[in-house]
Amino acid sequence: MARKADPARRREVLDAVIEQLAHTGISGFTLRGLAQGLGQSTRVLTHHFADREDLLSAVLARLDELQHRSLLATRGWEDPAVPVSDIVREAWRRNLGDEELPMTRLIREIEGLAAAGRLPATGAGFVRGRAEFVASCLTLRGVPADRALTLATLLNSAFSGLETDYLVTGDRGRGETGLDLLCAWIDSMAPAH
Repeated sequence: MARKADPARRREVLDAVIEQLAHTGISGFTLRGLAQGLGQSTRVLTHHFADREDLLSAVLARLDELQHRSLLATRGWEDPAVPVSDIVREAWRRNLGDEELPMTRLIREIEGLAAAGRLPATGAGFVRGRAEFVASCLTLRGVPADRALTLATLLNSAFSGLETDYLVTGDRGRGETGLDLLCAWIDSMAPAH
């Protein structure tokens, strides 16, 4: 009889997989190559994940969870007196800092693969869930729910685009000038109170 997978161990393996993918990329990964990078056998992965698609779906769900947790921990997320721009600027600093930069690159890669139709259907949920999550921050500031989702979509898209531009060009000044405009815009749409 097969041993039942321990949920805590599964999460531990999943976090190690995400860390590995943040350094190697997600495009074209194999279970064998990933296991080698982790110094494990493929059996460790197949014990916790049925196949490559199951692992990829779990990676996307865990990344979504980690991003939400990080945003929730940002000062002011649930305080309508704090401008949304403060949260946006903190996310920019965190995402492009040395510690988070590999993860930011992984997320940008995932978005590109999802846009190219090279991820399972869960890839679209990864991006849509982020818009719904950010919209919840805007509704706390009095933005009606349907409008908040539209504004969150624009905010996320512009933010991702600015990060991508910086990662591709290395022009931090131009990216941060764009970020200043984005912050002014979102504060005008969802003012703190």
